[in-house]
Amino acid sequence: MFSKRVVPILVIVSLAVVAVRGQWEAHFTGGRTSIVHLFEWKWNNIADECERFLGPYGYGGVQVSPPGENAVINDPFRPWWERYQPVSYKLDTRSGSEAEFASMVRRCNTVGVRIYVDAVINHMTGSGSVGTGTGGSPYNGGTKEYPGVPFGPLDFNSYPNECPNPSGSIDNYNNPIEVRNCELVGLRDLKMGTDYVRGMLIGYLNKLIGYGVAGFRVDASKHMWPGDMQAIFSQLNNLPTDHGFPANARAFLFQEVIDLGGEAISGDEYFGLGRVTEFKYGKFLGEAFRGLNQLKWLINWGEGWGMYPNSNALVFIDNHDNQRGHGAGGENILTYRVSRLYKMAVAFMLAHPYGITRVMSSYDWSPFENDWIGPPNTNGNIDDVPINADLTCGGGWVCEHRWRQIYNMVKFRNVVAGTGVNDWVDNGNNQIAFCRGDRGFIAINNDNSPLILSLQTCLSPGQYCDVISGNVEGGRCTGKTITVGSNGMADININNSDPDPMVAIHAESKL
Repeated sequence: MFSKRVVPILVIVSLAVVAVRGQWEAHFTGGRTSIVHLFEWKWNNIADECERFLGPYGYGGVQVSPPGENAVINDPFRPWWERYQPVSYKLDTRSGSEAEFASMVRRCNTVGVRIYVDAVINHMTGSGSVGTGTGGSPYNGGTKEYPGVPFGPLDFNSYPNECPNPSGSIDNYNNPIEVRNCELVGLRDLKMGTDYVRGMLIGYLNKLIGYGVAGFRVDASKHMWPGDMQAIFSQLNNLPTDHGFPANARAFLFQEVIDLGGEAISGDEYFGLGRVTEFKYGKFLGEAFRGLNQLKWLINWGEGWGMYPNSNALVFIDNHDNQRGHGAGGENILTYRVSRLYKMAVAFMLAHPYGITRVMSSYDWSPFENDWIGPPNTNGNIDDVPINADLTCGGGWVCEHRWRQIYNMVKFRNVVAGTGVNDWVDNGNNQIAFCRGDRGFIAINNDNSPLILSLQTCLSPGQYCDVISGNVEGGRCTGKTITVGSNGMADININNSDPDPMVAIHAESKL
């Protein structure tokens, strides 16, 4: 039986609208609220996607792959992780040239879609890597020589001066000095406490800001001292007003800190610098939708689950690491491979006000064991992303952000922005429903029985198109039609065997 539960609406609302500035502010335009990670896309393809899809469908920004020159790894053949082995800070990679990067940022900003760069500043290549980078720069990881920057042996942490471990690598994650001063899986660890290294990194990030990027996903933040990061970030330029940013705007920062508890380093050490990636979010939701917890407990989702304060959290269901079993969350992380549960979890994420949300957009990498596989390519060159007539992608690109159940919930989140969770109901198990103020309503059935009830939608009377099962086209619904009565109530019918066992309606899906 469904029961209505009291939600502290005022608390949730205050968290949702708390004023944040500078490095905590994503600089979205036009009421947009979500980021998509277009993993390993080419710059020209991203620019096209901003203009033809992301802008029109309400996405707020794109996280792009690292744009700095990286090592060319041929064993295994051009894996995705070569992008995380910098050779120099030249803007020349498989995704495109510096001119193409600059054009992409300009084109995306013009249509109101911001660009966030995946910034790899903790390290350079692995110790055993020697060769020529994607931009033609020679390097030698063994001797710590990177003339394309230039960096030399004195620009890196080493044993015994900075790293206390004779191996030079991180062996003990409960020793913060090891975690921050020793090498992560053999990657040459930059000595960020020096003015020279800081200067090179500041120059790289400021060059990107000059091209109009809105901010940075800071890779491996857990492996850098917050004080060193602050010394760098404090020297970044304001965002350029000629790209539509207000005067004195600061780059948005969201820092990759894997913190599931139980280690010496915690995410809250980085709150003073910007937002932090909340890895517990995808872990907990994956467990809930896989049946290892009950959806009814999501009533106090967010801080009530021991996660970061709302104003410090960047949230996601999966990312490029943990969908491959790396990073955090283990086997319960939901990905495109379990699409039914994945769409339910993403819908909940986009319906709930907690955090800034990021949607993953993947390419297929079958078989599962070959988690190193790089993006679809021809002779090592990344393939274009073909778009099908039904808006989905082909050519091995998954493009979850183009799934109707996801892009329509991105708009849902935009429409209900500024409201809290209210009128929560559940059946004491895995059927839940709630309103977002008087702007939206969602119901999810992850139970083993149908959900057939009259529920409060909090919306004005009329007919609404369920944005999960279809769209509003030509003044009619291509999916389910939900009729809301004069008292805000609607008959909701969700069979537990439905392909997408949920419904969602909002103020702008009304006929």
